[in-house]
Amino acid sequence: MFADRVWWITGASSGIGAALAQALAQAGARVILSGRNIPALENVAAGCMTDTLILPFEATDFQKLPATTEAAWTWAQSRGGAVHGLVNNAGISQRSLAIDTVFEVYQRIIDVDLLAPIALTQSILPRMVQAGGGTIVAISSIAGIAGVPLRSAYCAAKHGLIGYHDSVRAETAHLGMKVMVVAPGSVRTEVSRNALDGHAQARGVSDAAIDNGMLPQEAAARILKAVAAGQRELILAETEEAQIAQLRRSNPDALFDRMEELVRQGYAQRMGVNR
Repeated sequence: MFADRVWWITGASSGIGAALAQALAQAGARVILSGRNIPALENVAAGCMTDTLILPFEATDFQKLPATTEAAWTWAQSRGGAVHGLVNNAGISQRSLAIDTVFEVYQRIIDVDLLAPIALTQSILPRMVQAGGGTIVAISSIAGIAGVPLRSAYCAAKHGLIGYHDSVRAETAHLGMKVMVVAPGSVRTEVSRNALDGHAQARGVSDAAIDNGMLPQEAAARILKAVAAGQRELILAETEEAQIAQLRRSNPDALFDRMEELVRQGYAQRMGVNR
């Protein structure tokens, strides 16, 4: 399923994206690496030891997206095939109370985490269908299943990401497309350090939960195993974070009570967010 196939990964310069690129390369895939940090992409490419295209672009530069998609597709065709897999992974998070968050934060996060992957998917989906189908993997979050404190913009975007990809799956399964949504919990990445605060500035510090989270390499291995098994959704979380996703679907009132109590007990203050 992966050998000699072309997979395009956004947000490939670090974290889950970089780990997925390396895992796909180890499985024999050719990889297209996208992001904004060219030196970091080059470093990831050097570790892949496979046929690799570095294709940097700004995810929210929607006008340039057709040309970017054309470049990816042309490269894949020069290898005798098509883009068989797309990983919508690029994103940015948030750590701020909604009441203290400027609207710019919502615009930025929804642009990057929701509209950008929609735009890229819309750009390449017709080509993938015409080529006989393929696989799309969307990296959402536990925060895309349940509304959690300090992440109102992030939750809005990641909920939307799940809804969009679920709809695309339903519409294109008979056309040869497979779509899997991944909802990670805490993974050891820079997501918290790069998260926006209420004033749209990078937070600059990490969380204990993230620092003690799942290794990106383990996350990547589980994702590829799920893709190979044909799963349509993967809850990539353990213990309490996995319970959050389960409660949202089985006992939402219990989850709402738990989240409200979390805030009452000073969760925001423990995260360094104060009114």
